[in-house]
Amino acid sequence: MEPVIGIFVVLHFLGLATILGGWLSVRLGASRGTTALVWGARAQLLIGIVLVGLLEIAHEDLNMAKIGVKLVVALAAVVCAEIANTRQRKATPAPRLVDLAAILAVINVMVAVLWQTGS
Repeated sequence: MEPVIGIFVVLHFLGLATILGGWLSVRLGASRGTTALVWGARAQLLIGIVLVGLLEIAHEDLNMAKIGVKLVVALAAVVCAEIANTRQRKATPAPRLVDLAAILAVINVMVAVLWQTGS
């Protein structure tokens, strides 16, 4: 089970890289950057849910409060990315939403790394 979990963690990181790459491309003027951003945000959310399920199957002791916070932040990132992508297709760019989606993705990483469980 450990190799499968490791593969999904790598995929989760690639989703983050796609979000940040989409953000950077939008900031550099690419018209299609929001497409990468939205797919990265979707991937992060879905892969994160799969990871929680795999860890539950592996009988890992999970901090559900932390997972709940990460879920809410990931959903907010997906919503920002989806709205920004829709506005981009209608030729009304939403750079603040793109920035917010990237910031939320980074916050999610910070929650994952910095939120320590009591020992």
